[in-house]
Amino acid sequence: MKSILVVLMGLWLGFSVPVQAAGKSVATPYAPAKVMFEFYLDDPQKIGSALFWVRSLMNPLQAAPYSYSPEDLSIVVVIHGTEIVTVAKKNEEKYQEAVDRMRYYADLGVSFKVCGQAAEDFGYAVKDFQDFIEVVPNAITELAHWQQQGYALIIPQIMSKTIDIESIR
Repeated sequence: MKSILVVLMGLWLGFSVPVQAAGKSVATPYAPAKVMFEFYLDDPQKIGSALFWVRSLMNPLQAAPYSYSPEDLSIVVVIHGTEIVTVAKKNEEKYQEAVDRMRYYADLGVSFKVCGQAAEDFGYAVKDFQDFIEVVPNAITELAHWQQQGYALIIPQIMSKTIDIESIR
């Protein structure tokens, strides 16, 4: 209320009121990441969007001012939804772009783990998966394990874009 009175008094007296300052950029002092991503997607086509979450974690940490190397980061991706089909060797051609991106991240040290129970539900055996995939007994147990090791849990929220940015800007 007091600030409104000051503004009104300033306008009445004829002097200008200062404009509020703009936002500012800060460099939060991030430590090397210990992160686990849970992929449990309702559509395998959403794997590309989920992988952007991995990129969104890694890229800022590898850039200045942090300049962490991939070896400094500890990232695990646990897969247990319909996106399991994207890492089955027989589907490689259909999901080639996603497989190439996952292989790139795996080469940087990201661990990709598939739920063994879910794989069984899909009719897959360990031999059916890409060579960068580790099949674990159960996704939920795996998630609990990594959280007990101090890993932060990130669950990508993949939404359908129905409004373009320009129309809401």
